[in-house]
Amino acid sequence: MTAAAYGGGGVGLAGAALLGLLRLEARSARRRVESRTSKQPPPSGNGVYGRGRGRAKPLVFTVLGDSSAVGLGVERAEETPGVLLAAALAELAERPVRLVRVAVSGAESCELDPQVEQALAARPDLALIMIGANDVTTRTRPAVSVRHLADCVRRLREAGAEVVVGTCPDLGTIRPIAQPLRLLARRWSRQLAAAQTIAVVEAGGRTVSLGSVLGPSFAQDRTLFSVDEFHPSAAGYASAAAVLLPALADAVGVWPARDEQRRLRGSSVRPVARAAARAAGRAGTEVRATEVRGSAAGPWGTWARLLRRRPSDLPTPEQVSEAVEIPVG
Repeated sequence: MTAAAYGGGGVGLAGAALLGLLRLEARSARRRVESRTSKQPPPSGNGVYGRGRGRAKPLVFTVLGDSSAVGLGVERAEETPGVLLAAALAELAERPVRLVRVAVSGAESCELDPQVEQALAARPDLALIMIGANDVTTRTRPAVSVRHLADCVRRLREAGAEVVVGTCPDLGTIRPIAQPLRLLARRWSRQLAAAQTIAVVEAGGRTVSLGSVLGPSFAQDRTLFSVDEFHPSAAGYASAAAVLLPALADAVGVWPARDEQRRLRGSSVRPVARAAARAAGRAGTEVRATEVRGSAAGPWGTWARLLRRRPSDLPTPEQVSEAVEIPVG
């Protein structure tokens, strides 16, 4: 059923001439992005955030994935999504949060295993995975990508960590990508995002749609992109982090109850494949497993709850700097 929901990932276009054009456009776009991309990733930001109360044990927060999880495109650790989220979680939890970023720029889903090993060594309470863009650009079949992602989610869940996955962003807004490749990139991105949601929910995690966060708003506001026009700027990462924060906080039980009740009133329950398809095009939509009349699955598969939320406020980079208990690396 899962495979049927997202298809085999074929291009669906006939003609050697058109396929040749697409390959030329892809190579051209890659050269343009690589020529402008910073060769030096930002500092990891690994360390402890928030002073907490008394001697509370830090909540261990690991960040896995590709350049979007690394924060490629900014220069300061305080501007990366991991640090922004760690500082915000510390505020909500009223306890320190230890950030362990193991993400690697350029990573594909098939390369997550070593990152999971590093994450498990830290004994995480909470894990965020941001992955998928490189799977799209290399045209990895969705079935292959999500198999690796699901395996990683299961391993983290078996170790006791809560897992949130920020699904594949919308690559149809990337300016260096010309038409008609840009239209196909959007289609492929959404296919993969839907496939990721099905696989992650069935593996015990939850997802948050980043597709249209890094989609229409990015298309309208170019300041959300860094100079390479592919990776987000500091403002872009803050926008994505603000959408991810409620799901992360809720996963570890520190999301304010009043906000949770307001959010649940706007939720809906559907079979996971239908929930995934809807979430892929709606920014900030969380999808997680649920039960209907005591059953986790119905005639059309696993039950899933769609939750729509507004982006949350995040600390500024200056406030993050003040929240550091142990200097970042």
